[in-house]
Amino acid sequence: MSENIPNLSELSEVVENDKSFVLRIVQPGLAGLMDGSVSTLAPIFATAFATHNSRTVFLIGAASAVGAGISMAFSEGLSDDGELTGRGNPVFRGLVTGLMTFIGGFLHTLPFLIPNVHTALTWAYAVVGVELVVIALIRHRYFKTSFGLSCLQVIVGGGLVFAAGVLIGQS
Repeated sequence: MSENIPNLSELSEVVENDKSFVLRIVQPGLAGLMDGSVSTLAPIFATAFATHNSRTVFLIGAASAVGAGISMAFSEGLSDDGELTGRGNPVFRGLVTGLMTFIGGFLHTLPFLIPNVHTALTWAYAVVGVELVVIALIRHRYFKTSFGLSCLQVIVGGGLVFAAGVLIGQS
């Protein structure tokens, strides 16, 4: 296991090489951020609309973020050894992906620490909006995607999952 954990000299090489940085940190981090931000929307908002209870929403959101982070970490870490694809150390990529998945799911869970569910929902909407713009900015900066097109893509994807959560929560 210790041979799979990157050392500091490996990490500094990754950061200094643009292509390596994108392949080994930005891409797995972005995949995690996108997954965490979008995949947790449905359970969080379904719970909010079904229960109208901030504490319950927070617990469901936290569990979703943790579960998604663990799942994505293993998925990325076990998807390839990095040799064939040049994507580098699988343990490191898994950690990056898992952490960013957790962050993406947990950020819009935090507003549900506010006891009033309607106030929490307002803040959660704003946080989700910021998350989606950050994703679009990262895609624009590192993958040369048009910012407008990227915004449209992530908003449509997020909107579909949000709508599913609302519809399920209101049924």
